[in-house]
Order: sequence, then C-alpha cells, then structure tokens
Amino acid sequence: MNNYRIGVDLGGTKIEAIVLDQQGEEVTRQRVSTPKDDYQKILLTVADLVEDVEEGLGEVATIGICTPGAISPATGLLKNSNTICMNGQAINKDLVSLLGREIRIANDANCFALSEAVDGAAAGAKVVFGVIVGTGTGGGIIINQNVLTGKHAIGGEWGHNPLPWPTAEDGIGPLCYCGKNGCIETYLSGPGITRDHQAHGGDKAGAEEIVELAALNFERAEATMQRYEDRMARSLASVINILDPDVIVLGGGMSNIERLYKNVPKLLPMYVFSDVVSTPVVPPKFGDSSGVRGAAWLW
Repeated sequence: MNNYRIGVDLGGTKIEAIVLDQQGEEVTRQRVSTPKDDYQKILLTVADLVEDVEEGLGEVATIGICTPGAISPATGLLKNSNTICMNGQAINKDLVSLLGREIRIANDANCFALSEAVDGAAAGAKVVFGVIVGTGTGGGIIINQNVLTGKHAIGGEWGHNPLPWPTAEDGIGPLCYCGKNGCIETYLSGPGITRDHQAHGGDKAGAEEIVELAALNFERAEATMQRYEDRMARSLASVINILDPDVIVLGGGMSNIERLYKNVPKLLPMYVFSDVVSTPVVPPKFGDSSGVRGAAWLW
C-alpha cells in the first residue's frame, strides 16, 4: 500500500501538486505557472512536479489529476477544457506513458465534491452534491465517497439545464456558450449576476460589490440578491428532487456570499417535492484547495 497520495490540479494559470498522507494531512505542496499554450510542456510540467515531490518523499505515491473539462468516454480525449490546447488530447494516455504508471483523472467539480465529501464540509455523508459557482457553474456527485462520473462523463452538470420554473421576469434567458438560452449557468455565475443587475437598472458591478450594496440597503442591489437567491433555490430544488443528497456544498467565488447559506435553504420548501426539506447547504471546508485535495483522494 502506498503511504502517500499526490494530487495535481491542472489550472489555467497554475499547476499545483499536493501530497496527502493516509490520514489526509497535507505533507507538502508545490505550484508552478501553467505553460497554457503548449500541451507538451504541460505534460512535462506535471511529470517534473511529480518527480520533485516524490524525491522529497523518498518513495512512489499514487497520482490523481484534477482537470478542467472531462475525458470523453467515446474518444478518450479531453473535452470542454478552458485551457484550449488540452482539448482533443489523450491526456490520460499521454500522462500514463510519461509517468510510467496508472493515474486517475477527474474534472475540477468532481474533485471539489470528492474532497468535501471525504474529509471536508460533508464528511460522513453518503450522497453529496458539490457545486462550483464562479465564472461558470459546475457540479459533482459523490456517493459513498466515490465520484459518479456518468455514462457520458457529465454527472452533476446541472449548470446546463434550463432554469427551473421560469417566471416572466426570467424571460427566455441569456444565450449560453453551449448554444442554448436560459441555462442555469447564465443566471447563477458571477457574470450572470452582473448581467442581471445591469438589466434591472444597476451599474456594472461584480458580485462582491452587489452584496456590499445590498448590505447597505441599496434597494436595487437587494432586489438583485433576492432574484439570485430565488433562482439558486429553484436550481438546487431540481437537483434535490432527483438526487435527494444528504448535503449540498457550495464552492467557487459565489460561495463566499454568506447570506446564501441563510436565505437559500429557507426558499427550498417552495420548490422541493417534499413535505419537509432539511437539506443543508454549506460552505466548503477547504475552499480553493478542494480541487487538488480531491485529486489526491481519487485513490
């Protein structure tokens, strides 16, 4: 049995490696800049990081990789990565060849959810839905501390479902990059709340500024937040109606909005198909580190 687990997070601006011991304690961490326009250099950077940390450990460890996008079950190639040069590449096969051993790969939302399910905010829960709400809107499903990838590697991708129970105010929704209108992502992402605030007469402002203005009793900002919270409640309710998770963990930049954890659960009973709704919606324990920790926990 390996004494250590290595997790590698292939980010758009940085590649980070972490080592966890068998108890989940962090042993070491290293990060370097991502050579984002050169696929071969990305592979070599990962290999060098693994070599460096294992040299410090004095032994071989398991390796898990957290990637943007997902491996297509049909082709074995990476798809939907925001590091464009990685799309269409056989990254799993290439890294196995370069490292000379088996690796495990999952997308960033799945790694986030796994980290929080194993020893984070949802530790001990059987079914966990992990959400990343930031520039985009992703999700991951964990059942008994195992990632539910799905037949098409899209398990948990709630952000590209239509906003549930749309109102006249919601309209048909903005055009999403996936080619459809009204995806959950277009409403709940950081750019989504900025767009909505402007559409209702507000100045161009990021989520943090809108939250601050709402706290100062600016009516327009408070109205934006209430629309956002209702849309999040509707979106999460649709997940609860299908998955009925024990815990929902929010991640990404929007997860830093404290009022969500008070207001969204209060709205869930309006939409969930149950006489009682007690699903906790909680902030992450490990925050931005959950992706790389989840990669390590793939073993």
